[in-house]
Amino acid sequence: MSNPEINSPDASHAVIWKDAAEIDAVFVRMVEELTRRLAQQGIADPLMIGIHTGGVWVAERLHRGLGLTEPLGHLDISFYRDDFTRIGLHPQVRPSHLPVGVDDRHLILVDDVIQSGRTIRAALNVLFDYGRPASVMLATLVERSGRELPITPDVAGLQVQLEPAEQIKLAGPVPLRLLGQIPKKTPKTTATLSETRDVLSLLPTAPDGTSDTSLTSP
Repeated sequence: MSNPEINSPDASHAVIWKDAAEIDAVFVRMVEELTRRLAQQGIADPLMIGIHTGGVWVAERLHRGLGLTEPLGHLDISFYRDDFTRIGLHPQVRPSHLPVGVDDRHLILVDDVIQSGRTIRAALNVLFDYGRPASVMLATLVERSGRELPITPDVAGLQVQLEPAEQIKLAGPVPLRLLGQIPKKTPKTTATLSETRDVLSLLPTAPDGTSDTSLTSP
């Protein structure tokens, strides 16, 4: 999806975390788990909906793997996020498209990476503007640390603990790859106040009781 939760790669060092073959194996496991859960709940004809952009890529693979007959729907939640005024609008806003009504339907909502949970909350707001579904099952390719809302996927292909500044981004659509982004560290050019005090405490003391920096000169 167009994910405001992921920092721009321009300021980061991106490496391939999972390649296409590894992601294919993850999709196999996700399809198996979704099949099991759908059977357990007696759901035979779910409607699958992906969140732009990466969520649609993931949904396309799951939709095909499950052999669903209903057309795939997709959502753009850019205007629905509760932090819209802070993060601004993504330059590639796309219209939402739900091919059939959602009233009393069992839905599978799909995203690529869940972090804070705010994207999913916004997607639910969009869905309920269209109608009242019977249930919503959440599937994500990656569940990472950093949750800010009590939202947990029913099916997650991968789970990972990351530092707040570390990011995972889905690149695609062909091939699909997960990129890990680690911000570059800025070289330290100035000492902190406490570090300066520590250095001064090691200097020889002048007769007047002050630190005599002249004694350290070459």
